[in-house]
Amino acid sequence: MKIASVEGYALSSPIEPHQDRPFHGGTRRLLKRDVVLVVVETADGLRGVSTAGASSSAMREYFEGESQGTFADVVSGPLADALEGETIEEVTDAHDLIRAADVPAGDETEAVSAIDVALYDIRGRELGAPVYELLAEEYDADPTTEMPLYASAGMYMDPEGYVEQAEVIEDLGFFGYKYRPGIGVEGDRRTVELLADALSECEVMLDTHTWWKLGEAYGRETVRELVEHADEHGAYWVEEPVEPDDYAGYVELAETGAPLAGGESEETPEGLVALGETGAVDFLQGDVRHHEGFTGCRDAVEFCRGRDVEYVPHNFGTWIGLMANAHLVAAAPEVELLEYPVFEDDPLFDTDLDPGMYPYDLAFDLIEGEPDVTDGRLSLSDDPGLGVDVNMDVVEEYPFVEGPWTEFHYDE
Repeated sequence: MKIASVEGYALSSPIEPHQDRPFHGGTRRLLKRDVVLVVVETADGLRGVSTAGASSSAMREYFEGESQGTFADVVSGPLADALEGETIEEVTDAHDLIRAADVPAGDETEAVSAIDVALYDIRGRELGAPVYELLAEEYDADPTTEMPLYASAGMYMDPEGYVEQAEVIEDLGFFGYKYRPGIGVEGDRRTVELLADALSECEVMLDTHTWWKLGEAYGRETVRELVEHADEHGAYWVEEPVEPDDYAGYVELAETGAPLAGGESEETPEGLVALGETGAVDFLQGDVRHHEGFTGCRDAVEFCRGRDVEYVPHNFGTWIGLMANAHLVAAAPEVELLEYPVFEDDPLFDTDLDPGMYPYDLAFDLIEGEPDVTDGRLSLSDDPGLGVDVNMDVVEEYPFVEGPWTEFHYDE
């Protein structure tokens, strides 16, 4: 394929009015959600798409002053300069061109990720085949086109609020309900207990990414006790209970026997495998949007193969990201489960109580149509590429808004 153009569009989906979510030790203010839509077109007129955006491995916009607008400029600038006019025989040829280009070091992995996914989308369209078929051939595996989803939802509510939301998720047929604790020791303990009593078929996952942000607000021994308490009440996993690079902390908590998950915040594909090699996690959470695409996630998938550690893709963003990670799940051996982020007013759900975390309309509007989700399971079609058509109207409808998408305000 000969690359004709590479464009990055920074987009913002406002959260209006802003939401303040109190947690133990401070308040999180939600202002908007950002995403960068990456569009690659070939000389033959084929288009491939991908997304890059705020996630644990790409949150420099509020830690170091960078923004998704900055990354979009990288895509349309040095990344485009490196690829436009080039003929790509293998997807990895583009990786080499990016690494040899003038792409800022902090953006290189994100750039490779976005281009890898977009080029697989194009290659599938060239061949008239879904991406999962291309990947299954590489894995020498038989693809499956239907997969269970776990719902990624609750954030900083009272214990009864989590339960109400989880019951809706269970009624919708999802495999599991994942929520964000951090409301205080007693509140976190009570939430686990109430969820264990309320749910009969839906698994419970804790995404404790907040605890490490609180510094000493909990303390190491308290975190250990809460992890043990969650395990005693049947939690399917406890996610990121320590800082991402605290491998010793992971190992220490693994000694409790509690199932641990992590990996989304690893900055490189090599980091994913390194976390798995600690033996401390039962679930390794790579993401094609942040770990060098389908190519970059392959080593982590192969590492998990035949071991007592399951590869479960992280996915917390738009329906394009959902579909991209779904193709990996469909193709990769011994990979079955996928994260489904639940935002307010999800058009797939018809419920009296909205189980969404906060509004993110852009997540749905980026594509034409809807994913095929029924009873908590996603089915992929045999449409070529990623099987989605991008809605380019979003470029005008969701202009980028400068500034951080979320803020943490800590108590003195």
